Amino acid sequence: MGSGRLYLTVAAGGFRRYATYRLATAAGVFTNTVFGVILVYTYLALWDEKPHLGGYDQAQAVTYVWLGQCLYATLAIQGGGAEKDLMERIRTGEIAVDLYRPADLQLWWMAGDMGRALFQMLGRGVVPFLFGALFFPMALPTAVTPWAAFVITLLLAAVVSFAIRYLAALSVFWLMDGMGVNQALMITGIFFSGMVLPLNAFPGVLGEIVRALPWAAQIQMPADVLMGETAPLGAFAFQAAWAVALLAAGRLLQSVATRRVVVQGG
Repeated sequence: MGSGRLYLTVAAGGFRRYATYRLATAAGVFTNTVFGVILVYTYLALWDEKPHLGGYDQAQAVTYVWLGQCLYATLAIQGGGAEKDLMERIRTGEIAVDLYRPADLQLWWMAGDMGRALFQMLGRGVVPFLFGALFFPMALPTAVTPWAAFVITLLLAAVVSFAIRYLAALSVFWLMDGMGVNQALMITGIFFSGMVLPLNAFPGVLGEIVRALPWAAQIQMPADVLMGETAPLGAFAFQAAWAVALLAAGRLLQSVATRRVVVQGG
């Protein structure tokens, strides 16, 4: 099997794996919809007090909420993607099997995570977004071009998300346990991605810092491209730069880990 077909097969396997959890998916759809409604009314109250906060009007703020709910599981904002399984395999020593496969370790896990992300988008993310568009005023484009640019930002956001979580997972080669790492991923993911509040609304130096970090590539960039708040090419460049940097860092750390660290359990 060619390498391209191999990784497509791995991605398809990741998609099918998550597609089997139908009750969990339905529960996730319900949860994201409920939280979306709660956040929408919270945002509307906030924007009544602070009109055009972060450069958004109320319709854009509402759009941002529902996009966040759509991408919450897609991008594993709180963790729970491929990195969870990778951490466990490192902890138990089963990673040795992965290292003997005639496949690139990083690409193997990224392919599986892309399959997971695609299912989470279609199975869990689309319904809350459509619910929001049906019952609340949203600032959605009518032309095809913004939607096409938006799709590209989603792909790049998924790569950046995986790269962050892959780096975190590799730390278990030294820590031998991923519990603390998972907690750190959850906190940083929620805060720095803009899941709670758009990064555009962060004031002063703090705002400049969080908008320059890789988490900004996950929700803020796709949202701004979709709503016409930033130039698509600039967003692509920002996301691609972080994707390349993080994947390169992951490959370097992977090389160090697999050469110098004794795997627990084997």
